[in-house]
Amino acid sequence: MSKFEPRDPDFEARVRNSFSRQTAMHTLGAVLGRVNPGEVEIEMPYRTDLSQQHGFIHGGITTAILDSACGYAAFSLSAPDTAVLTVEYKVNFIAPAKGERFVARGEVVRPGASVTVCKGDVVAIEDGEEKLVTTMLTTLMLLPNRPDLAS
Repeated sequence: MSKFEPRDPDFEARVRNSFSRQTAMHTLGAVLGRVNPGEVEIEMPYRTDLSQQHGFIHGGITTAILDSACGYAAFSLSAPDTAVLTVEYKVNFIAPAKGERFVARGEVVRPGASVTVCKGDVVAIEDGEEKLVTTMLTTLMLLPNRPDLAS
């Protein structure tokens, strides 16, 4: 059971529709998983073309999927006519991103009328075991009534 009540009863369809237009996530092979009010998961398989020189997934890639997971967690609680943009984040790389696949889990810490704070983690999954590789705290700005920003 989610601890937040969405402002839009069709939040999940709106999140999934928006994600389907994210060409960056498509390029990475990332797919949208679980979508609950204030919580979103994005999954991505390991790909050598996304790795750095040691064979680990590049930190910028784990950060990208985690930023999107946090952004969509905030978006899931926003009003239907509202766009969400990241304005700041702090990221820590806990362990090398080595695994068969990666799951980014974004979660709203505090929703707000103009600013929402989220936290999130990326775990690497190998042989069914999860290992934390990246953690993030992010601040997102809610932009209502912005037809120039497709949500």
